[in-house]
Amino acid sequence: MKFGEAYGRGKFGLSFEIFPPKTPAGDEALFASISALMAFGPSFITCTYGAGGSTREKTLEMTVVVRERFGVNTAAHLTCVGSSYDDLRAWLRQATAQGVENIVALRGDPPRGETRFIPMDGGPAHANELVALIRREFPHFSIAVAGYPETHQEAPSPEVDLANLKRKVETGADVVITQLFYDNRDFFAFRRRYQQAGIGSPLVPGILPIINFSQIQRITSLCSAKLPPALAGQLEARRNDPEAELEIGVAHAIRQCRELLDAGVPGLHLYVLNKATAPARILEALELPTQRGGTT
Repeated sequence: MKFGEAYGRGKFGLSFEIFPPKTPAGDEALFASISALMAFGPSFITCTYGAGGSTREKTLEMTVVVRERFGVNTAAHLTCVGSSYDDLRAWLRQATAQGVENIVALRGDPPRGETRFIPMDGGPAHANELVALIRREFPHFSIAVAGYPETHQEAPSPEVDLANLKRKVETGADVVITQLFYDNRDFFAFRRRYQQAGIGSPLVPGILPIINFSQIQRITSLCSAKLPPALAGQLEARRNDPEAELEIGVAHAIRQCRELLDAGVPGLHLYVLNKATAPARILEALELPTQRGGTT
């Protein structure tokens, strides 16, 4: 299945995002997590990679292994970081040879220690240029791109950020998956502007369940997302109590997802951080559209 086939016409897309572990023990722990999550019938599992493309080959390998081991559709992340157009073409040819059908196309973050993105000589500077390369020379791939409910941290304004997103879609993206967010009002406001701009690709909310307050503070600071004050206060009061932090995070994600489902989102994308406990508890509590009579 390709991205473009997973949403609409009675279909609801559920996807999980993983990253390639660094050790064989990490691989086995990830496989155990995926095995537990397969009970929820995901449409896709997407695989990201480390800063600066540090695990690009492992990403491709893991994308293939997960597809073959679990019989699930997969997607590989690809960024512009550290790559010329020739490098990207070589990777896309390799992905084609290994049967990959879906690409999550991103500009990528600056390498560790750098404050701004600097493209390689002879390489793309923006995600829409990567999308254009894929659509023009490798049209068999289906493409997902990122959207930012709270605006990309480098964008000078929400209007410019939305224009950049529209450009990615018009260039050839089939679906937009959002950055994490914790206040649904931000998503709904973003969706209104998205629709008003005439962007037609499915807009899928990305959800990162909170399991550790310190960890989520680091993550949100990196992508300029914010925690609602009441939620942050709850977590602060139970800091260093792992079970309490998990309970608070799971309860918030369940409320968040229920409201999104009631508002008719075409799917959910869960950033699982290679662990099944929180996502499984959230999904067990939800009445997904598949349980309401839809299909996947």
